[in-house]
Amino acid sequence: MRIIHQATGSILGSNVKPANTFWPRLLGFMFRSSPMPYDGIYFPGCNWVHNSFVRFSLDVIFIDNNNHIVKIIRNFRPWNFSGIYFKARHTIELPAGALPPTVCVGDADLIEK
Repeated sequence: MRIIHQATGSILGSNVKPANTFWPRLLGFMFRSSPMPYDGIYFPGCNWVHNSFVRFSLDVIFIDNNNHIVKIIRNFRPWNFSGIYFKARHTIELPAGALPPTVCVGDADLIEK
């Protein structure tokens, strides 16, 4: 799946893996030294994350049901836990630095499948 920032037209992730089942949701980026072969993970129905057992920092986007960004955590370091964002319904994790500074809370993201 691809994640495209509507305001700028920039591709935030061209090979984002949806984590729709138990094991992909549980493992995410855990135990990997890099995000390869994916450049991100999309977690439907998720409003908080942790970075336990992940060896690299992430940029995390929390979005609502209308694909509007409700929270961004840039450079989310290993062994941290996010807050719970009650307005968020889905989460996108990208490698740290992948999220351009032009992406802001309130922006709309288009998720292409």
